[in-house]
This record gives sequence, C-alpha cells and structure tokens, in this order.
Amino acid sequence: MRYLPHSDADRQDMLAVIGAGSIDDLFAPVPADLMLRQHLDLPAHQPEFAVEAHMRKLAGKNRAGADGPFFVGAGAYRHHVPATVDHLIQRSEWLTAYTPYQPEISQGTLQMLFEFQTQVANLTGMEVANASMYDGSTATAEAVLMARRLTRREKIIISGGLHPQYRDVVDTYVGLGENLVHLSASPEGQGDIADHIDDKTAAIVVQTPDFYGHLRDVKTLAEAAHAHGALLIVVVTEIISLGLIEAPGALGADIVVAEGQSIGNALNFGGPYVGLLATRQQFIRQMPGRVCGETVDAEGQRGFVLTLSTREQHIRREKATSNICTNSGLCALAFSIHMSLLGDAGLRRLARLNHQRASALADALEKVPGVTLLNKTFFNEMTIRIGMPAADVIDQLAARNILAGVPVSRLRPDDPSLTGLIVLAATELTTDDDIASLVAALTEVLS
Repeated sequence: MRYLPHSDADRQDMLAVIGAGSIDDLFAPVPADLMLRQHLDLPAHQPEFAVEAHMRKLAGKNRAGADGPFFVGAGAYRHHVPATVDHLIQRSEWLTAYTPYQPEISQGTLQMLFEFQTQVANLTGMEVANASMYDGSTATAEAVLMARRLTRREKIIISGGLHPQYRDVVDTYVGLGENLVHLSASPEGQGDIADHIDDKTAAIVVQTPDFYGHLRDVKTLAEAAHAHGALLIVVVTEIISLGLIEAPGALGADIVVAEGQSIGNALNFGGPYVGLLATRQQFIRQMPGRVCGETVDAEGQRGFVLTLSTREQHIRREKATSNICTNSGLCALAFSIHMSLLGDAGLRRLARLNHQRASALADALEKVPGVTLLNKTFFNEMTIRIGMPAADVIDQLAARNILAGVPVSRLRPDDPSLTGLIVLAATELTTDDDIASLVAALTEVLS
C-alpha cells in the first residue's frame, strides 16, 4: 500500500531489533489513565481505489470559480493563467529546486528569483525587493516589524481600510497593545489617518485599493508620515492594479507589500500564494527574507548568488530580521513566468480590461432597486449596501449558482453596522452575461 508499506513480518523484524515483544510494549511507559480506552471515531482502512473514489466524491462537492458567475475577491482574485505557466513550472529543472543553498547547482532558481525581484521592484516603484514571502498578510506583518527596527519606535497606525485578515495577522505577529492603533473602518471613503500621526509613530499602514475598493491618496499620506519621521507602508492585495495606477514607490511609500496571487497563481481553494515586499535601498539590511544578486565567477562568467540572507536559517537568531522559512519558490516562479509573458504593455492592457469590466459591473449594480454603490473610486473591486443581511442574500444567490461576492460581516462580524455590505470584484474573466445574471438574480432576491 502507498502509505502503509510494512507487512506484519516487517513489523516483527523491527520489534526484534529493538527488543520489544509487541507494538503495545512501545507505549508501556504511558500512564494507563492517559491511554485511549476505545477506538477513535474514524472510518476503517479501505483499499486504495476505494479511498480514491471517496476523495473524488468529496471533491465533486466543490464549486470552482469557472462553474458560473463569479464576483468573489477580497484579497483573492480569479484571473486567467496562461497554460504556458503550468507547463513551464512542471519542468524537471524547477521541480527539484527548493532553497538555493549551493549556487553551483542552483543557477536556474537563483536567476529566476533575481528576475522576480526585478519585476517586483519595477511594479512597486521601489529600489529593491526580496526573494518573496509567504503571502500578502504575513508580508504586511513583516513590514511592520521592519519599520519598528528602522525607526526604533513602537507605535503603528493601521488604516481601517486594511483587509481584516491582514489586520489579524499583524495582531498575531506584533501583539495587541497601546502601540498598535487600529482606526475604525470607513466603507464610504477615505478616513483621515494623518490626524493620528505623531512623533512616536513608527509607521502607518494603508491599503490601496483598500478592502472596500477605494483608491487611497498615497502621496498625501507619505508627506504626513515623513513630516513626523514615520514610514509609510502601502499594502496592495490586487497586484494587477499596479498596471494602471501609479506605483506606490513613486508616490513616497517606504515599504510596499502585496499579494502576488493574481499573477500566475490560480485560486486553488485558498492557496498557496506568494507575498511581495519591496523597499528603498537604504533599508535593505532590515528587510526580511533573502536577496538574490548578480556576480561573476572565477572565470569571469555571469552568475547568481544569495547576496543577503538575514533570516534565522542562515544567521544567528538574535541577528536575524525574520524567521521566514521559505521563498514560496514555485509560486514566485509562476508569477515571474506570467509577468514575462505579459510584459509591460500586456500588464497595462490587462489592468485596463479589469477596470473596464468593473465599471460595467458598477453601472449595472447602480440600476438595481435597493442597491447603493459606496465607491467614488475603484479599480476592479467595489462595495454595495443593501437593505437586508448580506450573508443571507449571498446564500440565496449561491443557490442560483452565482457567487456574488463577500459579505463584509463574514470578515468583520464585530461590527453590526456592516451587515448589509457586500464586496464584489470583476476581472477580465467577468462577462456581460455574468453581470446580467447577477443583476437579474439580485433584483429578484431584494424584491
């Protein structure tokens, strides 16, 4: 059997070697009152083909994004991933490469990560990027810790428009306390962060487009933060937006973090994803993770190495900037291949198409009786208010095979005022028929 390969004879041979009469003898030191007195409520073992059939049956209950109209976003987006990406990442050169500790046998992986860093730096408008993080939420928490090290201050101001799950991850990493200031959410618009900045502030964290889809005035926030010696951390959950809106680095951001899932990585029922982090050259030694660099070997040939490794797997824990233990290598590879296929012009066209589809969705939703669109600005995501609990409406639309977005109450159950809000996303895969189906079904449910 695939997972239980030992026969009874094999087990007896192993027991004989260690001098045990039976498997039960191995557990003799465990106190009797701690031992299970009955079998766990688990199904009995089955032949491999029966287990496969059972797993196929369970998988058949899933509803994939392509199975009908799909407007779910809120940090994870359905985009077209070219077949070329999956074909290339499955080549043997990549499947066996994990961590490039030995540059002499890891040149392909190192060069890919070098190109990946270049792409991320160009996208974000920053000077340097690392060799990727777990995902956007943990990259945000790492940026907060990085800002504290750089400024030697403790106070962090978190915008109310930051994705609630990103906020929770920051809380977990940093720990709750008076130095972690969460501003209230503002579904209708900006909210004034600048008034809360003082000379004790290490950084402010703002997302654009934010959780509700609003674009933020990054330049003004950067000026306000810098006036007090604080840093500006900009979070981007929809990386494709940077094909259309100005890069945060060009607007004064000090650290940019993002979720790279939209490029090269399908939804996959929740992961894995790839986090992006970029900053200014002067901050590089406090940047978490690793940096791949270009060099020449003893014969003068171009080569790639780990130029900077500040994670605790490489250096002493007390000197490390992070305990990040992976570079999400396969997801970063998929990102880099997709970006290479798109190129600059392709990314701009893709971003423009996303915004056009979202504009069509917004125009259609505004005509539905009982729907109020809260956004004056958006990229490909927006928030609507309806006059009944959003979660109930989402369930009714799902029964009609329409995944109509994310009820804000699912991610913000602590605030009753948000129960009637739905966040919807449109991408290049959203068709006119999808929008028409949503509008018809939503009109029916609300009436």
